Amino acid sequence: MSERAETAHGVPGPLFAIGGAEDKLKKRTVLREFVAAAGGDQARIVVIPTASALGQEIVDLYAALFGTLGAAEVSSVRPETRADAEEPSYVEPLAEATGIFMTGGNQLKLSGVVAGTAFGKAILAAHERGAAVGGTSAGASILAEHMIAFGRAGTTPRQRMTQLSNGLGLVKQAIIDQHFGQRNRYGRLLSLVAQSPALLGIGVDEDTAAVIRGDRLEVVGRGAVTIFDGSRITSNAHSARRSAALLASGVVLHVLPESATFDLSTRSLVGFGGEPAPGEVAVLQAAVDDLRELAAQIAAEGVSPSYYAERRRRASKQPRPADRPKP
Repeated sequence: MSERAETAHGVPGPLFAIGGAEDKLKKRTVLREFVAAAGGDQARIVVIPTASALGQEIVDLYAALFGTLGAAEVSSVRPETRADAEEPSYVEPLAEATGIFMTGGNQLKLSGVVAGTAFGKAILAAHERGAAVGGTSAGASILAEHMIAFGRAGTTPRQRMTQLSNGLGLVKQAIIDQHFGQRNRYGRLLSLVAQSPALLGIGVDEDTAAVIRGDRLEVVGRGAVTIFDGSRITSNAHSARRSAALLASGVVLHVLPESATFDLSTRSLVGFGGEPAPGEVAVLQAAVDDLRELAAQIAAEGVSPSYYAERRRRASKQPRPADRPKP
């Protein structure tokens, strides 16, 4: 799904697609996970506020948050034009970053300034050498190969409901939407899946992150990640007129809460709720059996064998040999 094979510099870093409105005051679970993935107390994070309409205050906010969460260094770089995004002075700060974080705002502006430029390529290079790359809201949408430029809310998928633009291409064959449940964006994402069934639709709730490592997506935060798989869809998207409701039959729906893990390549659930993977069950059971045997041996130390045998008999409620009925 996302072509992130090992490179000469190591294993590509994790991707954080955050659905927006992440908690900044209390537990800060999502941001805490990002800082940890970027290196914890060794993290050097670059904030990219290009999408935001706010000024220095947005940078100051994230610098304070990441600093409080233990990052060693937080800086920012803000290309405002494609000319800026080609300038070495804007590109160079990304070279040593262990974490790159793109803020929310206008995602079409972010795509228009960054995608396909030297700056955009530097973000991809940072990811390939192991840096954590993420973003919230608009900064989440641009991670995918195809990005929702804009669209309207609603539950029913409709023709011309939304429009696509280029993303950075860190996640292949997918579309990422954000503020998903809170802004009722089911229809617009489903309409895109109906029109392009090869693309996996990924909708991320607020204060929630889809954390992608290789082909595995794990959910972090208090909401859910909704996935539309249209591999076997039947749709009338090729013939529907204007804003007509779209036929979308046979779509596979996955709603994944915190700790759920999803395989992007096979489009299937891997695990949830902290349950061990099937391959780990036998190992865990063997460890439990060993522990029980060790506990029995400890209990038997310094006790006569007959006394220990009597205790085992009582525990299993077996009758004494003399008490057994004669044949």
